[in-house]
Amino acid sequence: MKRSRFSEEQIIAILKEQEAGMATADVCRRHGISSATFYKWKSKYGGLEVSEARRLRTLEEENSRAEEVAGRSHARQRGAEGSGIKKMVTPGAKRDAVAHAREHHGLSERRACNLVGVSRPAGDPVSIVASGRWSAATASARAGGRASPLRLSASRYLLAREGMTPNHKKLLRVYREENLRIRRRGGRNRALGTRAPMVLPDGPNQRWSLDFVSDTLTCSRRFRILCVVDDYTRECLALVADTSLSGVRVARELTRLIGMRGKPHTVVSDNGTELTSSAILRWSQERRVEWHYIAPGKPMQNGFVESFNGRLRDECLNETLFTSLPHARFVLDAWRHDYNYVRPHSKLGGRTPAEKAGQPFRGHAPGKVAITSTNHHEGAGLYL
Repeated sequence: MKRSRFSEEQIIAILKEQEAGMATADVCRRHGISSATFYKWKSKYGGLEVSEARRLRTLEEENSRAEEVAGRSHARQRGAEGSGIKKMVTPGAKRDAVAHAREHHGLSERRACNLVGVSRPAGDPVSIVASGRWSAATASARAGGRASPLRLSASRYLLAREGMTPNHKKLLRVYREENLRIRRRGGRNRALGTRAPMVLPDGPNQRWSLDFVSDTLTCSRRFRILCVVDDYTRECLALVADTSLSGVRVARELTRLIGMRGKPHTVVSDNGTELTSSAILRWSQERRVEWHYIAPGKPMQNGFVESFNGRLRDECLNETLFTSLPHARFVLDAWRHDYNYVRPHSKLGGRTPAEKAGQPFRGHAPGKVAITSTNHHEGAGLYL
């Protein structure tokens, strides 16, 4: 059973914080737990002191040991299932047995593999990991000295760039051993019905999609991120982070993008208050850009930017603790560069959005790090 990262003393202290008057949501956010975990702790440890919790744990351990002894002594489990020796069934257990035989008994690799009954690991992706080629192929997924999550399809394309085409089952095993999996969010029930297909633009810079994403700093201060995506190339055009993003600020950021990339034909967004303000309406009329609002409650009509938001949250926001707003802007800009120029896109045939747009590779140094929130500086920014 997986052990909790909180001891009984810490759990009881967390429950007492909520009993002292702190809101449940604030307690969960402070300690990085979900509300379901909090209420599960409350049902188990609610009203207990530290000594009583220790006594409860001792009783649970004694019961588990008694059940294990009773199970082994049962007549039906006196064979292989009741014995204390584990069977070598999985490939991982067989590899461990080969390593143990070579290390402790001095056997050769060929002799140890023959005894265990497993083929020699010549050309196995594990040797690729040991030699460092896996780390080189997944270098774009490394951040802060640890491995960041990476989708399996992206890992396959990155290995193909290095000239490696391992078996998909071996690739999946190494993918799990390297802990590159992304924690999936729980889904919800959705209504079934007829869906009209979204028409894909036939060229870059024809249609942009806008949406907002929110996150929290370590000091519990919330901030928002404006995401701008090109629907044809899947390229992330801008990630603007600030504590407040008004319609005037959105119009100014779009003006800056037009100065860099040119004017789009259509902009797609939802019906948020910032995007339906008079500043946005006046901007679209002055720039002569068609602004299309999706139907209320139909985010699937803006599916390109919604899909991008999911990848942004899974690969960046959920994996990073932002200490300040400048730190968040720096991390977001570095992740945007990696997404546009390094990370392969499965819907683009393994190419990057920059390759789809025909842009040259501009290296690993990020460009603009942050944009100030003052209203009297048009296009002002901070640079490295």
